Amino acid sequence: MSVKDCSHHEEERQNLHRRIFSCVLAFIILILFVIFLIFIILRPSKPHFVLQDVTVLAFNFSSINSLTTNIQVTVSSRNPNDRIGVYYEKIDIFATYRSQQITLPALLPPTYQGHGDVVVWSPFLYGNAAPVAPFLSDMLSQDLMAGLVLLNVKIDGRVRWKVGTWFSGRYHIHVNCPAYISTGGRRDGIGFGPTVKYQLVQSCTVDV
Repeated sequence: MSVKDCSHHEEERQNLHRRIFSCVLAFIILILFVIFLIFIILRPSKPHFVLQDVTVLAFNFSSINSLTTNIQVTVSSRNPNDRIGVYYEKIDIFATYRSQQITLPALLPPTYQGHGDVVVWSPFLYGNAAPVAPFLSDMLSQDLMAGLVLLNVKIDGRVRWKVGTWFSGRYHIHVNCPAYISTGGRRDGIGFGPTVKYQLVQSCTVDV
């Protein structure tokens, strides 16, 4: 066999490899396009979050501008989509006062939420002698004297959408639930010794 023949066979082999690679790549692109098209047509809606209640076990503001917080919150989430599931991959929940975080974040367990399903979490949130910024100390003192404090229960993490057997990429989710806590008495809560439970059923804002 001449050198010319060998070169010709080598060129044919390379062309065959290129055609196989092009076909495989085109097939993958087609599959991804179909999945993307289905995803766009279905248009996933954001989950609906509701702060059901807040149980206050401790909420003590000291003269040295530190705040000790011990609360249990009950938050529910409903998936409004008919054909799309939601996978909560890594979710932290914590409490803030006027945008300052006053409890440590609690990690919620990874959870899959099917079509129309409701998921309920009831974590405890702790903050032991958390320092309060000086400009917030006067505001907190005034709120405590007025008998009403606005806390915000926030959820921050990552979610993925599920269509059939396909999972989307990770999306950031941020949830903000306002909670008005009365401190001048128990007119808005149910008391159990030093513990007070507030039934709120407060809708939350959700950004994905």
